[in-house]
Amino acid sequence: MKRTLLATAVFAMSAVPAFAHHPLGGAPLETLTDGILSGLGHPLLGFDHLFFVLAIGVAALYTGRAKLATAAYVGAMLMGCLLMSFGLGLPVKEFVIGISLLVVGSLILSGRALGLAPAVGLFAVFGLFHGSAFGDTITAQEAGAGVTVLVGYLGGLGLLQYGLALLAGFVVHNLLQATEAGHIHARLAGAVVAGVGMFLTLENTEGIVFSILGIAG
Repeated sequence: MKRTLLATAVFAMSAVPAFAHHPLGGAPLETLTDGILSGLGHPLLGFDHLFFVLAIGVAALYTGRAKLATAAYVGAMLMGCLLMSFGLGLPVKEFVIGISLLVVGSLILSGRALGLAPAVGLFAVFGLFHGSAFGDTITAQEAGAGVTVLVGYLGGLGLLQYGLALLAGFVVHNLLQATEAGHIHARLAGAVVAGVGMFLTLENTEGIVFSILGIAG
């Protein structure tokens, strides 16, 4: 019981909304270190991204190669973010993000472990869309500050998300003792993520339908 409460507290603290800001107090971004600090200092904007990163950590845990599977997501996320910072975005990204939460959450809920190859492919595809959406909001300043700052920023951002995913896996495996994919605590985590994904998917679908019909949302 104590382990469950502690793990819940960790996830709750991870999910607390934070304000987007630069750790340099608004000072100009000029060096590689400035970019890294900016990437590390930025919170994950939006609970959809945060829940997905935590879900990746849980799903990757049962592939047998958690660090590698998680890296596939982070690498693709950074690529999507980088492309978006230069104006190359992906279509219907918000819809795909909702689907990504629904799919990965449902996989965890099912209690079946993903093989490494399917996990890497799935995480990478969804990572591109999350990165593209992430780039809509937070890469413009870093891209405008120069290549060195942008590289540092993406590095810090990647470390932040990679660390959060591994932390989620650690909590589920060590604190909740969910050593197998079919463990009830892992499946409950999947149910939460799938529920969020279902809500977002229905909301996004409604928006698309209303847009087609010319109805204001």
